[in-house]
Order: sequence, then structure tokens, then C-alpha cells
Amino acid sequence: MSIARQPSEITLPAINNGWDTVLQFLCSQFPYISELVWRQRMTDGKVYWFNGDAVTPATHFSPSKRLCYYREVAAEPVIPLAHHIVFQNDHIIVADKPHFLPVTPGGNYVNECLLARLQRDTGITDMVPVHRLDRDTAGLVLFSVNPASRPGYYQLFSQGAIQKQYQAVAKLTVSAAQQALPEHWHIENRIEKSTPRFINAIVPGEVNAVSDITLAAKAGELGLFKLMPRTGKTHQLRLHMNSLGMPIMHDNYYPVLQPKSLPQFDRPLQLLASALHFIDPVTGDDMTFSSDCKLTAFQTL
Repeated sequence: MSIARQPSEITLPAINNGWDTVLQFLCSQFPYISELVWRQRMTDGKVYWFNGDAVTPATHFSPSKRLCYYREVAAEPVIPLAHHIVFQNDHIIVADKPHFLPVTPGGNYVNECLLARLQRDTGITDMVPVHRLDRDTAGLVLFSVNPASRPGYYQLFSQGAIQKQYQAVAKLTVSAAQQALPEHWHIENRIEKSTPRFINAIVPGEVNAVSDITLAAKAGELGLFKLMPRTGKTHQLRLHMNSLGMPIMHDNYYPVLQPKSLPQFDRPLQLLASALHFIDPVTGDDMTFSSDCKLTAFQTL
């Protein structure tokens, strides 16, 4: 059994959809965790309100109240790939994440995530990622380590004041293979949740996803692409590359969802968050960071 070292937090919905107790809410919110498991966690003191008050199976549902609980998994995968800290000061940490490692706890991952690793490395417990990367994506992640300055870093993303650059490798279409370099695409469309719920899809409607994509280099049938997301929808770059007929190499979601399997460490998704650039909201400094990770499928990098 693997138990999280730090509690997870959830804010109960403002509208009560028929839950008499917190236990009923948790069972509906997490259908893959049995009522018996939640009862045992409550007995063990692993579920409580944010102020520290214990939650029991009889505790009434309280709209908008913050709840803490400790995640558990029977068998947690181990990711045998290293992360490292690129930059650290009194306000932020910029870390380089390897493929396959989640940024935060989720699914079968409790302590084997970038957040938990950085907390162990630094001893800083009050740390949050300001943005996320897919577990399958490697590259730079920005963390806030100072609650007082945290809103300024969140605003970098909410106001579009941070520039993110990615690299990807994909098999070229016949048309792309014949074009002179560099070749550019500007993509605007709408992305919404699909089925199953952990994948997304491009659908008709008002634009909410914008990317600029450049084919920068070729090596045989493969292309190296530079991607600049202008918005931050989940799986945006993966969907936009797929829409060009050039899905990112080793993508297990698009164009066809592959059966769930153990991580294939010799076949990482060829997508890398390669650079971050922003004006620091606290110091006013011009901040530019580059990832040391490489996309192994494109050997001329």
C-alpha cells in the first residue's frame, strides 16, 4: 500500500445534489473507491475538514467547504527516470520533468509524481504547480513556493503573459515531406471533453484553442516540429498535430485510443515542453528557461 505524504484537497460543490453526508459525496465523486475504503480512511483519521476537524461516516455534507484526504493505492508504479531543478529562488521553482512522471498525484500515482519529488528534494511542503503537463509529456514545469507572491504567477497564465514553446516529432505526410522548410500552420478550433472522459475532441463551435505549429527540420520520414500554444486546453497540441494528419509519435490517445498498459519506457511520447519565457511579476526580470530533455526519436537534435 502506498499512502500520500501530503493530503489532497477538494472543495465540496456549492449545490448539494442529494448528498446527505460527506461519505455519500465521496462515493459518488470517486466511484472506483468503495464505501468500505472511505469508511476505513475516516476511522483512521485520513479524512478531515481543512480546519482539522475530523470527518466521520455520519458527517453532514456542507456546500463549498474544503475537505482534506489522503490518497492510497495498492501498488504504485515506479518511474525510473530523473527530474532536476532548473531554477529556484524564494518565489518559484522551475523543474525539468521526465516522460511518464505525473506532475501531481492522480490515478495509481501518489508519491511518485514531480510535486512529491520536489517536496522531498527541497523540504518545502507549501508548493503548487502553476500549470500542468500531461504525464506522458516531458519538459519544464513552473511551481510557486511562496503563497504571498503566488497570485502573480497564476496571472501569467490566466492573462496569457507567459510564452511556452514545445517540440514534437511526427511522421510526415506526403505533402509536408515535399514542402520547403520552414512550413507553418496556424490552427484555431474548439476542443471539448469526449468519451471516455480523459480524452478530448475537436468539435464545431466557438474557437477556444489556438496553436502555431512550424515544421523546423526533417530526418527521413520524420519531422521535428516547434509548437506555440496560444491557449491551454487539455491535449491541445496532441489534437492539433493529429488534425494535420501527423499525430505525435508514440501517442497512445490520438488518433486511436490504445488499451491501458504499463509504461513503455522505450517509447515515450515525442512531445517536450522545451522553453518558458515571461517577465517575473515580482522582480520584473526577463526570465527564459530551456529544457535539457531530448526527443530521442529525432536523432539530429
